Amino acid sequence: MAATTARKVVPSIIVGGGRVGKALLEMGGGEDLLVKRDEAVPIDFPGPIMVCTRNDDLDAVLHSTPQSRWSDLVFFQNGMLEPWFDSKGLGDAGQVLAYFAVSKLGEPPVDGITDTNPEGLTRAFGKWGSAVAARLHAGGLSCKVLEKEAFQKQMLEKLIWLSAFMLVGERHPGATVGVVEKDFRSEVGSLIGELAAVAAAEKGIIFDDGMEDRFCSYARAISYFPTAVKEFKWRNGWFYSLSEKAIAQGKQDPCPLHTAWLKELKIVH
Repeated sequence: MAATTARKVVPSIIVGGGRVGKALLEMGGGEDLLVKRDEAVPIDFPGPIMVCTRNDDLDAVLHSTPQSRWSDLVFFQNGMLEPWFDSKGLGDAGQVLAYFAVSKLGEPPVDGITDTNPEGLTRAFGKWGSAVAARLHAGGLSCKVLEKEAFQKQMLEKLIWLSAFMLVGERHPGATVGVVEKDFRSEVGSLIGELAAVAAAEKGIIFDDGMEDRFCSYARAISYFPTAVKEFKWRNGWFYSLSEKAIAQGKQDPCPLHTAWLKELKIVH
């Protein structure tokens, strides 16, 4: 059965040999090509190019990829990538919201199945969305393929989840996402509401009801996961840029709690 499933997985280039890259490699049928982030991506290896590097390495990855292959790129990074996509002419780039956790290199991934989303939360979009979903299914993980508008809404939800839980966790040293959900629910709930309102206004969308419950359910599912404000430019930095823009225009800060806590932790000044 496993061998049959593996043969259905489209051979792919995987850029980045970290926890996620190695996990994706394990889900393949042995025909994939693993490329390190500083190595050139070959032009003559068909199929998706799954990018599993840090966000700050994306410029280097794009530089190492022949432009004729850019439409085959699939980005697994968290955070707000849209401004970067637009600046590079990658408006319809493939993306994956990976709601699975790989705690250590080489360990099997744990799916983000929750009591509010028993079908799983991982979502894929783009030219190679179905191929990525098939690979994840072969590895025992869930994945739904979405159209762009639906995917963007889910992307914003994950951005809010990361920005809220990581910032509240940073205020309480040593707190995991599970501790934030259990002990600091009112703090994270207030921040989720603030960030969701700003994201909805900025993008002209309406989020589905029950966001805080979905977020807390996911936090319980990966309760051991540590918290830290990382890759600021790509995560909390998007919300802070909206605050800066409003203040520069003489308006009130739309994210006062978020800004106050960033300043409290000296993440911004």
